[in-house]
Amino acid sequence: MIKIICVGKIKEQYLKEMIEDYQKRISKYHKLEIIEVKDEKNIEKETENILKKIDPKDYIITLEITGKKYTSEIFAEHLEQLFLKTNQITFIIGSSFGLSNIIKNFKKEDISFSDFTFPHGLFRGLLLEQIYRAFKINNHETYHK
Repeated sequence: MIKIICVGKIKEQYLKEMIEDYQKRISKYHKLEIIEVKDEKNIEKETENILKKIDPKDYIITLEITGKKYTSEIFAEHLEQLFLKTNQITFIIGSSFGLSNIIKNFKKEDISFSDFTFPHGLFRGLLLEQIYRAFKINNHETYHK
């Protein structure tokens, strides 16, 4: 199971459509769950909400600007190796506050897609696209160029 824990809801219809499209595509390969927690006024409340959604067996990957960077091919290989070790990979996307040290203490690793800052909804779509691309690469299917 791939679980994505995100702070906040997506309001823009075009982003909702992109996210739903990639959810559908990924579902052909693997079970995926997106969990939205409420966007709060402080990081402590967000942390509390995220902690309620974490399972002790989760392999937690936080998405942080300072995290490790992968190419699509290496990310695909990494996911494939992780699924040999665990059946529950959980990605956590924080809010504009970032992620608290409490959440960071639960992570097994952190990854970064760029040094740029992205809007939350767009980044969720980017993460889903890269997960989908990883499945296509690992199954030797055309998509990745």
